[in-house]
Amino acid sequence: PTRVQPHLRKCFEGIHRLKFEGSIVRGMQSVEQEVVPFKNPINTAQAKGAVERWLVEVEARMFEAVHDVTARGVQSFPAYPRHEWVLEWPGMVVLVVTAVYWTRNVEAAMMKESAGEAGSVAAFEHQCTTDLMKVVDLVRGGLTALQRGTLGALVVMDVHARDVVAELAKEHVHDVGDFAWQAQLRSYWENTSNKHMPGQGLDVEQTTKMRMMNSVLEYGYEYLGNSSRLVITPLTDRCYRTLMGAIHMNLGGAPEGPAGTGKTETTKDLAKALARQCVVFNCSDSLDYIAMGKFFKGLAASGAWACFDEFNRI
Repeated sequence: PTRVQPHLRKCFEGIHRLKFEGSIVRGMQSVEQEVVPFKNPINTAQAKGAVERWLVEVEARMFEAVHDVTARGVQSFPAYPRHEWVLEWPGMVVLVVTAVYWTRNVEAAMMKESAGEAGSVAAFEHQCTTDLMKVVDLVRGGLTALQRGTLGALVVMDVHARDVVAELAKEHVHDVGDFAWQAQLRSYWENTSNKHMPGQGLDVEQTTKMRMMNSVLEYGYEYLGNSSRLVITPLTDRCYRTLMGAIHMNLGGAPEGPAGTGKTETTKDLAKALARQCVVFNCSDSLDYIAMGKFFKGLAASGAWACFDEFNRI
C-alpha cells in the first residue's frame, strides 16, 4: 500500500504523505510537515490489495479527522489566551475557529450596542487590534516553520477582520441584519439538526456554516494543509459575494478581466475559505466534449470545484 505515497497529491489537495504503521494508516501529513492524526485508523489489509477501496476510506477519514479537530478547537478556544492557543492547532483549524469566534463576538457587540451600551463595537475593534499585535509579536519571536505559516495566514485574516469591525464602528451599525454586516463572509458553529451532510458521510451534531448575504454553505472539511491566504481587498469581497450567491443557486461564476489580476487565485482562495478541493485546469482547443464529460463526472462524484482557466479558447 505504501506505493501510493508519491501519487496522493493527485487525489487530495493537502495530503502529501500518509502515516503508515505496517498496514495501518494512522494519520496524514501535508507538504509543510503538518500531521493530523485520524480519529479511527484504517487497516489497508482488509481491502486485499484493492487500492480504490481503502483510498475511499482515506477520504472519509480525512473529513472526519478535520471535523473532529475543528470541534475540539472550538471547545478549547475560550479556555486559553488567544496568542497561545493559535500555536497548538493545525493551520486550517486556527483560521476557521478564530473566524467563528470573531463572528460571534461582533454580533454580541452589536446586540450590546442596540441595547444601549454605546461604544461596544468600537471596544471590540480595539480588542481585535490588541489580538493582532500579540500575533505580530509572536511572528518576531522564535517559531517553527509550521507555526510561522499558520500565523502568516492568520495575520492576513485578522487584518481584514479588524478593518471590517472598524468600518462597522464608523458607520454606527447596531443591527445584525444590517447590509454592511450581512455582506461579509461570516462563519457560524451551529447544530446540524442531525441532517446527513452532503458528500461527506459525516453524521455530526455540529458543523461550521459560512454565510454571506442570503447564501449559506457548509464548510467542506477538505484537508488543505497549512497554506497561505490572499489579502482580502474590497474587490475580492465583491467576487466572493457574486460567487457565493451563484453557488447558493447551484450556478457557476465567471470572473473576467485583464491577465494577471488574480481571477484564478480569488476562486482558489474562496475554495480555501470554504475548505473545498479546487481543481484548476488550463483550457486549450484540444478539449472536446468527451474530456469535459470526464471532468464533470469526477466533479459530481467528489463534490470538488473546478476552475477552467482561459475558457474562451475552447
